[in-house]
Amino acid sequence: MKVLISGGAGFIGSTVGSACLDAGITPVVLDSLVTGRREFTEGRAFYEGDIADGALVDRIFAEHPDIEAVVHCAALIVVPDSVGDPLGYYRANVSKSLDFVGHLLRNGCGRMVFSSSGSIYQPGEDFSVDEDSAIAPQSPYARTKAVCEGMFADIAATQPIRILSLRYFNPIGADPKMRTGLQVRRPSFALGKLIEAQEDGVPFRITGTDYATRDGSGIRDYIHVWDLATAHVAALGRFDEVLAGETRSSVINLGTGTGTTVNELVAAFNSVVETPVAVVEAEARPGDVAGAYTRSDRALRLLDWTPQYSIAEGIHDSLRWAELRDERLGAGV
Repeated sequence: MKVLISGGAGFIGSTVGSACLDAGITPVVLDSLVTGRREFTEGRAFYEGDIADGALVDRIFAEHPDIEAVVHCAALIVVPDSVGDPLGYYRANVSKSLDFVGHLLRNGCGRMVFSSSGSIYQPGEDFSVDEDSAIAPQSPYARTKAVCEGMFADIAATQPIRILSLRYFNPIGADPKMRTGLQVRRPSFALGKLIEAQEDGVPFRITGTDYATRDGSGIRDYIHVWDLATAHVAALGRFDEVLAGETRSSVINLGTGTGTTVNELVAAFNSVVETPVAVVEAEARPGDVAGAYTRSDRALRLLDWTPQYSIAEGIHDSLRWAELRDERLGAGV
């Protein structure tokens, strides 16, 4: 089997590519390298360019007519940036995705796995959600994902393409073989900031401490990126079973089913490292929300998939990658 991975030089996309290779699936990578890294495409067919570039997508399918499915990971993902630049986020994540699916239809590609987000949900009182929970995205980034899901469902209803949206929660870790990891040296999410605080010898800032969670800090469903990647492999393998008959589009949550507050993440982090990191409390950032975690078993039922890695293992692999990252990618970004 051969698959096209848009955004395949990014953190998630490149790890999905590695999982595909390990499963005997051949990845073809399309990435603009706006945030992706060329180093993550080594040993893989790679096309540098934009998903909205119809001529380039046509060339990819002409040179790889045996592509059977697409994994669409290309997107801008930083919540505070989306608040500051909603126009750029809607253009990159929505407008270009619309162009992209048009190019796929023109080339006869009838299967797409879409990287969506658990941030689109309106959490329940206990902050848990399932695939039928209310949709109420709280940032421009999250709204771009919700808009894309609705757009794709409308297209799949009448066009010869089926689309399975995988709603991610909060990826941590790295490829356990250390082939890929977070390409950004100073990431904006909690675990990245914890590692940064440890490296710099400064306290970690807990942004937002008055949420209605059990300890006031935000709550997330942290999932190892390799578990996410293997879920994509499972989705590709079971695509025709999940989307059979009249079902043209569907959604599946990908999380551990366990909510972890930021305070609890700090405690887990300090249990792994030799020198504990101190904390200070700070105001929430623009676009920050209390968070959510999945209570769904749909991934188990439909994909026969469950996460295999613990939060501690995710933290451990994140720390291993942080030690290797500058050697692999350089210290500039």
